[in-house]
Amino acid sequence: MRLLRHTTAMLAGLLLAGSVLAADSAAFGYEEHVENPGIFAMVGDLIIARPIGAAITAVGAAAFVVSLPFTVLAGNTAEAGQELVVRPGRETFMRCLGCTKTGYGRKQQAE
Repeated sequence: MRLLRHTTAMLAGLLLAGSVLAADSAAFGYEEHVENPGIFAMVGDLIIARPIGAAITAVGAAAFVVSLPFTVLAGNTAEAGQELVVRPGRETFMRCLGCTKTGYGRKQQAE
């Protein structure tokens, strides 16, 4: 059981490191084919990123419900709902498989 946890943590770290490197290369002007993600990006997204995103969305929803009395009194319910529920939900459910940007379509229209 311990070996399985360590292996899973190592795999998750490698996949997250790859996404950080991809974002870093995009920041320095290197073009990457975000519109047509490869099989490894799709499998990593399906097996690791989507379940983690769903769990973060569920935890955020629970935290939003717990914090609701305080956010209503403070007047920032919309902001709390946006950051705790909507934003993680959008990143989890409104992205094509393997894509790094939110949206349903893969191919971008050239302007």
